[in-house]
Amino acid sequence: MKVVIFAGGMGTRLSEETSSVPKPMVRIGGRPILWHIMKLYSRCGFNDFVVLGGYRCEIIKEYFFNYFIQNSDVTFNLQDNSFRILSRHTEPWQVTVLDTGLATQTGGRLKRAEEFIGNERFMLTYGDGLSDVNLNALLDFHLSHKRLATMTSVQPEGRFGSLTINSESDQITSFVEKPKGDGTWINGGFFVCEPGVFRYLNQGDETVWERRPLESLATDNELFAYKHTGFWKPMDTLRDKNQLEELWKSGSAPWKTW
Repeated sequence: MKVVIFAGGMGTRLSEETSSVPKPMVRIGGRPILWHIMKLYSRCGFNDFVVLGGYRCEIIKEYFFNYFIQNSDVTFNLQDNSFRILSRHTEPWQVTVLDTGLATQTGGRLKRAEEFIGNERFMLTYGDGLSDVNLNALLDFHLSHKRLATMTSVQPEGRFGSLTINSESDQITSFVEKPKGDGTWINGGFFVCEPGVFRYLNQGDETVWERRPLESLATDNELFAYKHTGFWKPMDTLRDKNQLEELWKSGSAPWKTW
């Protein structure tokens, strides 16, 4: 089964890191966040990737073009310009990188990839979010309801601490630092889709996956939620990037399940 990854946005809210590289190539622990996402899928047996590039797509292509050599032990013979692979340390990945246009919206990017995905079920996610979601359980849930799409739904952390205050004395009786949200579930990415979803991508490059397609799928009773209560964090800002970096350095990154 193919895993499709949105990787074409400009990441303007992370401009400190994305002025020269696309957002999925921003590094966590010395590796692009895209690599971390692919490792999540690979651990569960999904190794066929379609990366939907756009902004600075050539950097993604160059990364995978050089990946084998950079992750292998090599002897170079500079006299005859030859080399010999001594041992390899690479994953069993097949990676298709598509340039889906600089200004194309998410649904438009997915539509452009239809011929490469084919008439088969596929997984879909964003190239800037990490999670410890059980991808095999997600797939099992999707197969159980037999509809066109499943979205992993999450409850994000609140931005601020939460207080419980005695209304008479103004005494704080409890404090929780950045609790989960107010009960609202949001789009956490990590979709499973049937090829029928392509019928909903009918606005050309302007199609935004998160708007009319998902709204219409929901209206047609073709969209189900897989509720994930574990770790989930997008990399939207430099603060998010630094928090992910600290988790990796601590040796206890929740998404490192491989």
